[in-house]
Amino acid sequence: MSRKLRAGIVGGTGMVGQRFIALLENHPWFQVTAIAASANSAGKSYEESVQGRWKLSTPMPEAVKGIMVQDASKVEEVSAEVDLIFCAVDMKKEEIKALEEAYARTGTPVISNNSAHRWTPDVPMVIPEINPEHLEVIAQQRKRLGTETGFIAVKPNCSIQSYMPTLHALHGFKPSKVVVTTYQAISGAGKTFTDWPDMVDNVIPYIGGEEEKSEQEPLRIWGKVTSEGIVKSEQPVITTQCIRVPVADGHMAAVFASFEQKPSREEILERWNSFQGRPQQLGLPSAPKQFITYFEEENRPQTRLDRDIENGMGISVGRLREDSLYDYKFVSLSHNTVRGAAGGAVLIAELLKAEGYIQPK
Repeated sequence: MSRKLRAGIVGGTGMVGQRFIALLENHPWFQVTAIAASANSAGKSYEESVQGRWKLSTPMPEAVKGIMVQDASKVEEVSAEVDLIFCAVDMKKEEIKALEEAYARTGTPVISNNSAHRWTPDVPMVIPEINPEHLEVIAQQRKRLGTETGFIAVKPNCSIQSYMPTLHALHGFKPSKVVVTTYQAISGAGKTFTDWPDMVDNVIPYIGGEEEKSEQEPLRIWGKVTSEGIVKSEQPVITTQCIRVPVADGHMAAVFASFEQKPSREEILERWNSFQGRPQQLGLPSAPKQFITYFEEENRPQTRLDRDIENGMGISVGRLREDSLYDYKFVSLSHNTVRGAAGGAVLIAELLKAEGYIQPK
């Protein structure tokens, strides 16, 4: 690549936006050249705009401190400075839909961390190791938007990425019924313990909208590309409970699953340990070399010990056992703001670049 692609972060002052900034520091393919946020932050340097609100444990990269924050609503101005955009804004769903489509119509690829377009039929919702073929629907979307180079691709909900990869590796055995309880970190709400003291020594058994997303989004990812867009799968039947727990980062899932063709324990472990997807085949910069890591210890995975496996891009799993009601049960874990949010979106962008969907303007 003669030069790095110019990346813009729309919503760059929030927690996920900050994670994008951190992950793109020294990225071999992408360089942050523009940051946009609300009108309140516009006109300030990035360092000034997040003064006292930097939520990550790692320091703010020097290269972005002096970038002047732009008004995210000034689409043409922001688009002129970038080859692609990562979007992580806090707005109403219809406003996000309109904003992302406006950026796409300028000929700019948009990789979104938001939920607004996850069910738009011609917008691919992608976990790169699972459904890279869904990128084919971009051709339909470009026709609708009237652009040759712009499009929107979205990352799915952070909760499902703790357990969906482990089930996908076993897809050949046809999972039929799945019960999941997720134990979700407070960073999933954009919070730290300083912001949310009520979460200290507390568990909240409700996260608005999360259970529906956790039950339905996997079916879209396992769906098919058709002339009408992406049509979701009907199997497996998934039911979930989503619980907020006093953990800084890392979403854990307790999973019960039955299969049409019950595998042996040895077959499950072999599928998990050997699973590779398109990112591993292409050697993408953010792709974990070992996507799924199984722990034999009875007390693993643990959130604090294992959320950062493969730089936060891997999935940890353990406690695989046969069950009295379902075929098997196990526990799995992912880093919700890396694999589940900004890191997953960066990996989507890498896949799009490698497959020729993103080019320099």
